[in-house]
Amino acid sequence: MTARPVVSTLLSGTLGALALVMTLAGSALTPIQALAEGIDEGIDYRVVELPARAEEGDDVEVLEVFWYGCPHCYHLEGPLQQWLATKPDGVTFRRMPATGSPRWVPHAKAYYAAEMLGQLDKLHEPLFKALHDQRRKIFTDDEIIAFAAEQGIDEDAFRKAYNSFPVDMQVRKATDLMRRYNIDGVPAIVVNGKYVTSATQTGSNAKMFDVINQLVADETKALAAKTAASEPAAGSND
Repeated sequence: MTARPVVSTLLSGTLGALALVMTLAGSALTPIQALAEGIDEGIDYRVVELPARAEEGDDVEVLEVFWYGCPHCYHLEGPLQQWLATKPDGVTFRRMPATGSPRWVPHAKAYYAAEMLGQLDKLHEPLFKALHDQRRKIFTDDEIIAFAAEQGIDEDAFRKAYNSFPVDMQVRKATDLMRRYNIDGVPAIVVNGKYVTSATQTGSNAKMFDVINQLVADETKALAAKTAASEPAAGSND
């Protein structure tokens, strides 16, 4: 190889690298945009065909779909609490018990009954621990009601709430939303009723929370643009 081809090759490589730097500089990727480059629709998350939030609001809703009998749901509690401690402003977190199997329905009724009575803190974590750490069998109506009473929840009040029409309606609503979201496994996270992600899709809990944060950022930006567009221009007359 002669000196002339070597110089030509080096010059070509240098110019190519310079062009790449100039292209990247011109694109001015923000950290959020850079993160967006690392998540893929259809792989890390999917779009809901018929979007629907669990509850209406002007915030961004992050909804966890879970089942008390699911070990993965139990082990997600720790990372989820860490995320909640630093979640962005303007985000409302909600839980929705899964109703994908008749076996799951009693646990869903328990969640909504405790929520109705304002006693969810006495049932949620203790039921997870009893099922997974203590290996207790708490699956039937009577077993669940008896367990709630063990936790200091009034048994008669809990039984009444558990068998009430409002709780039945909540379970029906959860079933409808699961169909809309096309959820066939838990835990799953739904962002603003539009996007579904999970650690199974992303490959890890850490990546899942990266995806959640990106989707939340996108929804926050969209809501801000919508609000700005609906506000009258400064100085305009009513």
